[in-house]
Amino acid sequence: MKKRKWKPGDRYDGYKLKNIDPIIRLMPYIMRYRSDSLNMFSSSIDITNAEKYIKQKHEEGYTHFGLLHLILAAYVRTVSQRPAINRFVSGQKIYARKNIEICMTVKKEMKLDAPETCIKMVFEPDATPVDIYNKFNDIVQQSKTEDENSSFDKTIKLLNYIPGFIFKFVMFILRTLDYFGILPRFLLKVSPFHASMVITSMGSLGIPPIYHHIYDFGNIPLFVAYGKRRKVREMNAEGETEEKVYSDICVVTDERICDGYYYASAFKMLQRLIRSPEKLDTPPEEIIEDVE
Repeated sequence: MKKRKWKPGDRYDGYKLKNIDPIIRLMPYIMRYRSDSLNMFSSSIDITNAEKYIKQKHEEGYTHFGLLHLILAAYVRTVSQRPAINRFVSGQKIYARKNIEICMTVKKEMKLDAPETCIKMVFEPDATPVDIYNKFNDIVQQSKTEDENSSFDKTIKLLNYIPGFIFKFVMFILRTLDYFGILPRFLLKVSPFHASMVITSMGSLGIPPIYHHIYDFGNIPLFVAYGKRRKVREMNAEGETEEKVYSDICVVTDERICDGYYYASAFKMLQRLIRSPEKLDTPPEEIIEDVE
């Protein structure tokens, strides 16, 4: 993404926006917390063509390519054309995030008692599905290495040594630093609460998606959960029935970063890209930047 010149009020992870609608500017003062500002919606995405595309990628040698990689690629492409969904609110101010950062919790093994870790991925706005696949798989593989702890794991272990009554004060300090945009950069780098989006696959667990809250701590504006694939019979334009494959998706958003019309436009673009995934193989002609 385009690097802007630093200006007073900017943060390590975002540029303070000044040229936004007055009503958008006022919303963080009216609704101070993300828990006050949740909008939740669900939809069903037609993945019939996506399944053919995924099969094609398998034949090309990308053996673990799946719906998750495709959704991530569609989201990254959507941000490149609808950058306002990558904004965030902090300290009652609205910022344009400097990167496209996606968080996801993964189990190191598919066992009930296996430990979890959080991975954080940064993608370029012109990334293709193959770019997403390669980077994602490298990060996941590294996170699952048994004899290696990630920066996230090390930070969590360190925080666990702090007694509870002191940790409450530590959290007060961290929230205050974050409010004023001076949280240390190394914490922003590992924090799963500071990102563009969190995504979770309920489909890999064989269950429908859930509405997952977004957190008051940090600045994540979007949480996406998608469920297992399901087949349905539908009537087409010729009056004949045909089999379609769908995946249900639940989305929780911070409504303060942009208006409903913009959100709707972005989500419809995401759906179109998943329905026609071959469009993602070509990088976008233009990367649209947010307002300043």
